[in-house]
Amino acid sequence: MNDTREQLIIDLQRIEENDYELRSGEQLRDYVKLMLEYIGDPQPELRDDLIYSTFYKWMNEKKWFSDAELRELLLILLDEQHLFYHIGSKEDQAVFTRTFSVLVVALILQRHREKAFLDSAEFTNVKEALIRYYEEEQDLRGFMQEEGWAHAAAHGADALDELVLCLESDAAIREEVLAVIQRMLYNDHQYIFSDEEDERMATIVATIIDHHLLPQQSIVDWVSSLEQCGGWPRSRNKYVARVNTKNFLRSLYFRLLPTMKNQDMVNALLKSEMKLNEFTQ
Repeated sequence: MNDTREQLIIDLQRIEENDYELRSGEQLRDYVKLMLEYIGDPQPELRDDLIYSTFYKWMNEKKWFSDAELRELLLILLDEQHLFYHIGSKEDQAVFTRTFSVLVVALILQRHREKAFLDSAEFTNVKEALIRYYEEEQDLRGFMQEEGWAHAAAHGADALDELVLCLESDAAIREEVLAVIQRMLYNDHQYIFSDEEDERMATIVATIIDHHLLPQQSIVDWVSSLEQCGGWPRSRNKYVARVNTKNFLRSLYFRLLPTMKNQDMVNALLKSEMKLNEFTQ
Protein backbone atom coordinates (compact mmCIF):
# COMPACT_ATOMS: atom_id res chain seq x y z
CA MET A 1 0.00 0.00 0.00
CA ASN A 2 1.28 3.47 -0.89
CA ASP A 3 0.84 5.50 2.28
CA THR A 4 1.39 8.84 0.49
CA ARG A 5 -1.27 8.06 -2.08
CA GLU A 6 -3.76 6.85 0.52
CA GLN A 7 -3.19 9.96 2.63
CA LEU A 8 -3.70 12.17 -0.43
CA ILE A 9 -7.07 10.52 -1.04
CA ILE A 10 -8.09 11.12 2.58
CA ASP A 11 -6.90 14.74 2.47
CA LEU A 12 -8.62 15.57 -0.82
CA GLN A 13 -11.86 13.99 0.37
CA ARG A 14 -11.72 16.12 3.48
CA ILE A 15 -10.91 19.23 1.42
CA GLU A 16 -13.87 18.50 -0.87
CA GLU A 17 -16.19 18.14 2.12
CA ASN A 18 -14.90 21.48 3.43
CA ASP A 19 -15.81 23.36 0.22
CA TYR A 20 -12.22 22.97 -1.03
CA GLU A 21 -10.79 25.10 1.77
CA LEU A 22 -7.44 24.33 3.38
CA ARG A 23 -6.82 24.10 7.06
CA SER A 24 -4.75 26.71 8.86
CA GLY A 25 -1.08 26.00 8.17
CA GLU A 26 -1.66 23.88 5.08
CA GLN A 27 0.15 25.02 1.93
CA LEU A 28 -1.35 24.95 -1.54
CA ARG A 29 1.99 24.05 -3.16
CA ASP A 30 2.34 20.90 -1.04
CA TYR A 31 -0.93 19.52 -2.36
CA VAL A 32 -0.23 20.63 -5.93
CA LYS A 33 3.07 18.72 -5.94
CA LEU A 34 1.30 15.51 -4.91
CA MET A 35 -1.64 16.09 -7.26
CA LEU A 36 0.78 16.40 -10.18
CA GLU A 37 2.51 13.21 -9.09
CA TYR A 38 -0.76 11.26 -9.10
CA ILE A 39 -2.59 13.13 -11.89
CA GLY A 40 -2.62 9.96 -14.01
CA ASP A 41 -3.56 7.54 -11.26
CA PRO A 42 -5.31 4.50 -12.77
CA GLN A 43 -8.13 4.74 -10.23
CA PRO A 44 -10.75 7.27 -11.41
CA GLU A 45 -11.68 8.24 -7.86
CA LEU A 46 -8.31 9.89 -7.29
CA ARG A 47 -7.55 11.04 -10.84
CA ASP A 48 -10.95 12.39 -11.88
CA ASP A 49 -13.20 12.82 -8.87
CA LEU A 50 -10.55 14.28 -6.55
CA ILE A 51 -7.47 15.66 -8.33
CA TYR A 52 -9.08 17.18 -11.41
CA SER A 53 -12.09 18.45 -9.46
CA THR A 54 -9.80 20.07 -6.90
CA PHE A 55 -7.72 21.76 -9.60
CA TYR A 56 -10.93 23.05 -11.16
CA LYS A 57 -12.26 24.48 -7.90
CA TRP A 58 -8.99 26.03 -6.81
CA MET A 59 -8.12 27.43 -10.21
CA ASN A 60 -11.36 28.60 -11.78
CA GLU A 61 -13.64 29.24 -8.85
CA LYS A 62 -11.42 30.24 -5.95
CA LYS A 63 -8.72 31.78 -8.18
CA TRP A 64 -6.04 30.80 -5.70
CA PHE A 65 -3.08 30.50 -8.08
CA SER A 66 -0.94 33.54 -8.80
CA ASP A 67 0.28 34.27 -12.32
CA ALA A 68 3.73 32.96 -11.41
CA GLU A 69 2.25 29.77 -9.96
CA LEU A 70 0.16 29.21 -13.09
CA ARG A 71 3.23 29.63 -15.30
CA GLU A 72 5.19 27.18 -13.18
CA LEU A 73 2.33 24.68 -13.21
CA LEU A 74 1.97 25.00 -16.97
CA LEU A 75 5.64 24.24 -17.59
CA ILE A 76 5.31 21.03 -15.57
CA LEU A 77 2.09 19.96 -17.28
CA LEU A 78 3.65 20.36 -20.72
CA ASP A 79 6.75 18.32 -19.94
CA GLU A 80 7.74 14.77 -20.86
CA GLN A 81 6.44 13.40 -17.55
CA HIS A 82 2.94 14.78 -18.03
CA LEU A 83 1.42 15.79 -21.40
CA PHE A 84 4.00 13.77 -23.31
CA TYR A 85 4.45 10.92 -20.85
CA HIS A 86 5.09 7.82 -22.99
CA ILE A 87 3.44 9.62 -25.93
CA GLY A 88 2.76 7.14 -28.71
CA SER A 89 2.01 4.25 -26.38
CA LYS A 90 -1.30 2.39 -26.60
CA GLU A 91 -3.47 0.32 -24.32
CA ASP A 92 -1.53 1.17 -21.15
CA GLN A 93 -2.08 3.38 -18.12
CA ALA A 94 0.23 6.17 -19.29
CA VAL A 95 -2.69 7.63 -21.23
CA PHE A 96 -4.31 8.89 -18.02
CA THR A 97 -1.33 11.10 -17.19
CA ARG A 98 -1.49 12.68 -20.62
CA THR A 99 -5.25 13.16 -20.84
CA PHE A 100 -5.68 14.62 -17.38
CA SER A 101 -2.67 16.88 -17.80
CA VAL A 102 -4.26 18.39 -20.91
CA LEU A 103 -7.49 19.04 -18.99
CA VAL A 104 -5.62 21.17 -16.46
CA VAL A 105 -3.86 22.99 -19.32
CA ALA A 106 -7.36 23.91 -20.53
CA LEU A 107 -8.15 25.36 -17.10
CA ILE A 108 -4.98 27.46 -17.18
CA LEU A 109 -5.78 28.80 -20.65
CA GLN A 110 -9.21 29.78 -19.38
CA ARG A 111 -7.54 31.77 -16.61
CA HIS A 112 -5.24 33.38 -19.19
CA ARG A 113 -8.26 34.43 -21.26
CA GLU A 114 -9.80 36.09 -18.23
CA LYS A 115 -6.61 37.95 -17.31
CA ALA A 116 -3.62 37.52 -19.58
CA PHE A 117 -0.41 36.42 -17.87
CA LEU A 118 1.44 34.46 -20.57
CA ASP A 119 3.89 36.34 -22.76
CA SER A 120 4.16 35.73 -26.49
CA ALA A 121 6.83 33.03 -26.21
CA GLU A 122 4.96 31.21 -23.45
CA PHE A 123 1.73 31.26 -25.42
CA THR A 124 3.49 29.92 -28.52
CA ASN A 125 4.95 27.12 -26.43
CA VAL A 126 1.47 26.13 -25.22
CA LYS A 127 0.06 26.27 -28.73
CA GLU A 128 2.82 24.12 -30.18
CA ALA A 129 2.53 21.60 -27.34
CA LEU A 130 -1.23 21.22 -27.79
CA ILE A 131 -0.98 20.79 -31.55
CA ARG A 132 1.83 18.27 -31.12
CA TYR A 133 -0.12 16.37 -28.48
CA TYR A 134 -3.24 16.12 -30.65
CA GLU A 135 -1.11 14.90 -33.55
CA GLU A 136 0.92 12.34 -31.59
CA GLU A 137 -1.61 10.84 -29.17
CA GLN A 138 -2.36 7.30 -30.27
CA ASP A 139 -4.37 5.92 -27.36
CA LEU A 140 -7.86 7.10 -28.23
CA ARG A 141 -9.89 4.98 -25.85
CA GLY A 142 -12.86 6.79 -24.34
CA PHE A 143 -14.47 5.24 -21.27
CA MET A 144 -13.22 2.02 -19.69
CA GLN A 145 -15.32 0.03 -17.28
CA GLU A 146 -12.75 -0.18 -14.48
CA GLU A 147 -10.36 2.71 -15.14
CA GLY A 148 -12.95 5.30 -16.16
CA TRP A 149 -12.27 8.07 -18.64
CA ALA A 150 -9.14 8.39 -20.77
CA HIS A 151 -10.88 10.40 -23.54
CA ALA A 152 -7.81 11.89 -25.22
CA ALA A 153 -9.63 13.29 -28.25
CA ALA A 154 -12.25 14.99 -26.06
CA HIS A 155 -9.89 16.35 -23.41
CA GLY A 156 -7.50 17.63 -26.03
CA ALA A 157 -10.42 19.29 -27.81
CA ASP A 158 -11.33 21.13 -24.61
CA ALA A 159 -7.85 22.65 -24.49
CA LEU A 160 -7.92 23.54 -28.20
CA ASP A 161 -11.28 25.25 -27.69
CA GLU A 162 -9.70 27.48 -25.05
CA LEU A 163 -6.72 28.07 -27.33
CA VAL A 164 -8.73 29.41 -30.28
CA LEU A 165 -10.48 31.88 -27.97
CA CYS A 166 -7.23 33.42 -26.72
CA LEU A 167 -6.52 36.89 -28.08
CA GLU A 168 -3.07 35.72 -29.14
CA SER A 169 -4.59 33.20 -31.55
CA ASP A 170 -4.67 34.47 -35.12
CA ALA A 171 -6.11 33.00 -38.30
CA ALA A 172 -3.03 30.85 -38.88
CA ILE A 173 -3.31 29.25 -35.43
CA ARG A 174 -7.02 28.61 -35.82
CA GLU A 175 -6.42 27.01 -39.21
CA GLU A 176 -3.75 24.82 -37.57
CA VAL A 177 -6.39 23.72 -35.10
CA LEU A 178 -8.85 22.88 -37.88
CA ALA A 179 -6.15 20.86 -39.61
CA VAL A 180 -5.36 18.85 -36.50
CA ILE A 181 -9.07 18.17 -35.92
CA GLN A 182 -9.21 16.69 -39.42
CA ARG A 183 -6.21 14.49 -38.67
CA MET A 184 -7.87 13.30 -35.48
CA LEU A 185 -11.07 12.42 -37.34
CA TYR A 186 -9.03 10.60 -39.99
CA ASN A 187 -6.90 8.89 -37.33
CA ASP A 188 -4.90 6.01 -38.74
CA HIS A 189 -5.23 4.09 -35.48
CA GLN A 190 -8.47 2.60 -36.76
CA TYR A 191 -10.45 4.05 -33.86
CA ILE A 192 -14.10 4.95 -34.33
CA PHE A 193 -15.15 7.48 -31.70
CA SER A 194 -18.09 6.35 -29.59
CA ASP A 195 -17.95 8.53 -26.47
CA GLU A 196 -19.10 11.85 -27.97
CA GLU A 197 -15.62 12.95 -28.96
CA ASP A 198 -17.24 14.31 -32.13
CA GLU A 199 -19.29 16.71 -29.99
CA ARG A 200 -16.23 18.03 -28.19
CA MET A 201 -14.43 18.59 -31.51
CA ALA A 202 -17.54 20.23 -32.97
CA THR A 203 -17.46 22.66 -30.04
CA ILE A 204 -14.18 24.10 -31.31
CA VAL A 205 -15.59 24.79 -34.77
CA ALA A 206 -18.82 26.18 -33.33
CA THR A 207 -16.73 28.50 -31.14
CA ILE A 208 -14.80 29.74 -34.18
CA ILE A 209 -18.05 30.37 -36.05
CA ASP A 210 -19.99 31.93 -33.17
CA HIS A 211 -17.15 34.32 -32.29
CA HIS A 212 -16.31 35.13 -35.94
CA LEU A 213 -12.73 33.98 -35.45
CA LEU A 214 -12.18 33.01 -39.09
CA PRO A 215 -13.78 34.18 -42.33
CA GLN A 216 -16.91 32.18 -43.02
CA GLN A 217 -15.59 31.06 -46.40
CA SER A 218 -12.48 29.58 -44.79
CA ILE A 219 -14.66 27.37 -42.61
CA VAL A 220 -16.92 26.43 -45.53
CA ASP A 221 -13.85 25.40 -47.53
CA TRP A 222 -12.52 23.36 -44.61
CA VAL A 223 -15.86 21.58 -44.13
CA SER A 224 -15.92 20.76 -47.84
CA SER A 225 -12.39 19.35 -47.63
CA LEU A 226 -13.46 16.81 -45.01
CA GLU A 227 -15.27 14.71 -47.60
CA GLN A 228 -12.03 13.80 -49.40
CA CYS A 229 -11.65 10.62 -47.36
CA GLY A 230 -14.76 9.31 -49.11
CA GLY A 231 -12.70 8.95 -52.27
CA TRP A 232 -9.98 6.80 -50.74
CA PRO A 233 -9.54 3.18 -51.86
CA ARG A 234 -11.66 0.75 -49.86
CA SER A 235 -9.89 -0.06 -46.59
CA ARG A 236 -10.39 -0.07 -42.84
CA ASN A 237 -8.71 3.35 -42.65
CA LYS A 238 -11.22 4.76 -45.12
CA TYR A 239 -14.12 3.31 -43.14
CA VAL A 240 -12.88 4.78 -39.84
CA ALA A 241 -12.20 8.22 -41.34
CA ARG A 242 -15.55 8.25 -43.15
CA VAL A 243 -17.63 7.27 -40.12
CA ASN A 244 -15.83 9.63 -37.73
CA THR A 245 -16.12 12.54 -40.15
CA LYS A 246 -19.76 11.84 -40.98
CA ASN A 247 -20.65 11.82 -37.27
CA PHE A 248 -18.65 15.00 -36.69
CA LEU A 249 -20.48 16.81 -39.51
CA ARG A 250 -23.81 15.79 -38.05
CA SER A 251 -22.79 17.02 -34.60
CA LEU A 252 -21.66 20.35 -36.02
CA TYR A 253 -24.77 20.75 -38.17
CA PHE A 254 -27.20 20.27 -35.31
CA ARG A 255 -25.05 22.41 -33.00
CA LEU A 256 -25.27 25.30 -35.44
CA LEU A 257 -28.79 24.73 -36.70
CA PRO A 258 -30.71 27.01 -34.27
CA THR A 259 -28.72 30.09 -35.32
CA MET A 260 -27.27 29.11 -38.68
CA LYS A 261 -28.17 31.71 -41.29
CA ASN A 262 -25.35 31.23 -43.78
CA GLN A 263 -26.68 29.08 -46.60
CA ASP A 264 -23.18 28.30 -47.86
CA MET A 265 -22.34 26.71 -44.52
CA VAL A 266 -25.59 24.72 -44.51
CA ASN A 267 -24.92 23.50 -48.02
CA ALA A 268 -21.31 22.55 -47.25
CA LEU A 269 -22.29 20.52 -44.18
CA LEU A 270 -25.13 18.73 -45.97
CA LYS A 271 -23.09 18.06 -49.11
CA SER A 272 -20.12 16.64 -47.19
CA GLU A 273 -22.35 14.49 -45.00
CA MET A 274 -24.15 13.08 -48.02
CA LYS A 275 -20.83 12.40 -49.77
CA LEU A 276 -19.70 10.33 -46.77
CA ASN A 277 -23.03 8.63 -46.10
CA GLU A 278 -23.10 5.47 -48.20
CA PHE A 279 -26.76 4.92 -47.33
CA THR A 280 -27.87 8.05 -49.24
CA GLN A 281 -25.91 7.42 -52.41
